[in-house]
Amino acid sequence: HMGGKARIIELIPGQIMTRMCHETVKSTGGWVAGDTAADVLKLCVVERHHGTGNVGVGLVRGFGIQEGALASSVAHDSHNVIAVGATDHDIAGAITVIRDMGGGLAVVQGNKVLASVQLEVAGLMTQKPLNVLTEELKALKQAARQLGCRVQEPFMALSFLALPVIPEIKVTDKGVVDVARFEVVPLFVDEH
Repeated sequence: HMGGKARIIELIPGQIMTRMCHETVKSTGGWVAGDTAADVLKLCVVERHHGTGNVGVGLVRGFGIQEGALASSVAHDSHNVIAVGATDHDIAGAITVIRDMGGGLAVVQGNKVLASVQLEVAGLMTQKPLNVLTEELKALKQAARQLGCRVQEPFMALSFLALPVIPEIKVTDKGVVDVARFEVVPLFVDEH
């Protein structure tokens, strides 16, 4: 994988469309690493319905996160768990928080949960009163900003990154999807 160009998902501010770009990315010991300086972050989609163990990994630019991670069990259409973050450790931590809540949204920094919203009904809904939920969501957005996140509605942006019918590039639990070709493509572009 070293030295090859990777497919990177570029967020388009205020849109659910994404752009695909190709660039060389950082790696550590042969594994792709996030690069907060270049705002290229790892994005993981974990299958959550059938215990397949599928985990799709992509790279995304546009969140601006400098540390920590965001994770969510609201990810159209299949509603797998999706997470984006500065390091693998952060991403794994955020996904664990979602699992332990039985679904929801979370912002973590290191080993600390900055904010979370439990969505105990299928990982998509809650029985909490609206005013409680509104406050929790406000705290969630603030926490995301604390990590350096520049996206106005980060969890909305995150949820659409897993919807493989919207151009140009998305990620599912099976990997990176080139929407125009409607197929799962490798993270790295073949150099030939």
